[in-house]
Amino acid sequence: AVAACLASALTACGGGGAGGYTAVGAAGGTARTPAAARPTGTVTLVPLDGAKGADGATGTTSGPYSTGPATAAAGTPDSPSSLTSSAGSSSRRDGARPRRSDPAAPNSPQPGASSASPAPAALTWSAPTRAATDKRWCEKVTVTFTNSGGTAVRSGTVTLGTHIIDLLGIDWSTVTSTQPLPTPVAPGSHISRTWTVCVDDWRVPLGMHVETRVVTVDWS
Repeated sequence: AVAACLASALTACGGGGAGGYTAVGAAGGTARTPAAARPTGTVTLVPLDGAKGADGATGTTSGPYSTGPATAAAGTPDSPSSLTSSAGSSSRRDGARPRRSDPAAPNSPQPGASSASPAPAALTWSAPTRAATDKRWCEKVTVTFTNSGGTAVRSGTVTLGTHIIDLLGIDWSTVTSTQPLPTPVAPGSHISRTWTVCVDDWRVPLGMHVETRVVTVDWS
C-alpha cells in the first residue's frame, strides 16, 4: 500500500498543461521502454534547457519517433552552399565573372619627341699633290678633304710643312705656312683645294727646290 501511494504521488507531480512524464529508466543510463509502452501517435520533444538552434528556432521536431535537434538551415556558415570560391577562382560569390582588366598599352613614341642626333663630323684628308711653278721657291699643293660624318665641318685651318732640298737630296730646313680650311664640308662630300705655297727666295739658292710633304688640319 505504501509503494502504491508513492508511485501515485510521483505521477501527480509530473502533471502539467502538456501532460505527465514518467521516468522509465535509471538516471544516466539508456532508456529502455518495452514495446507495449511505445507511443503510437505524434510525439513532441521539448529540450529541458530551452536552447535554440542556429536558425533561432527551438530544437524540436515533430513526427513519429523523431529524435534530436533540427538540422542546420541552408545558407548558414557551416552549409556547403555558403562557402566562397577558392583563391584564384574566376567566379565571385554572386556567380558573376569579374571584369577583365584591359591590357597595358604598349609604349608609343611621344608626339614631338626628337629623333636620334646625327653622327658628328669626321674629316680626313689626302696626301698633298705637288706641281712645280716658274719659281724654285714656290709650288702648287693640292689637298682633298672628305667628311664621312653626319654633320658638316664649319671651320678649320690647314698647316703645310714645306721642306727645302738641295741637289743631293739633303733636307736643309722646314718652313710651315697656314691656310684656311675650305668650309663648309658637307656630310659625305669631298672638297679639293689647291694653294700656291712659297718660302723666302733667299732660302732656296740656285740648284735647290721646295717640297711640301706634311699636311695637318685643325677643324671643328
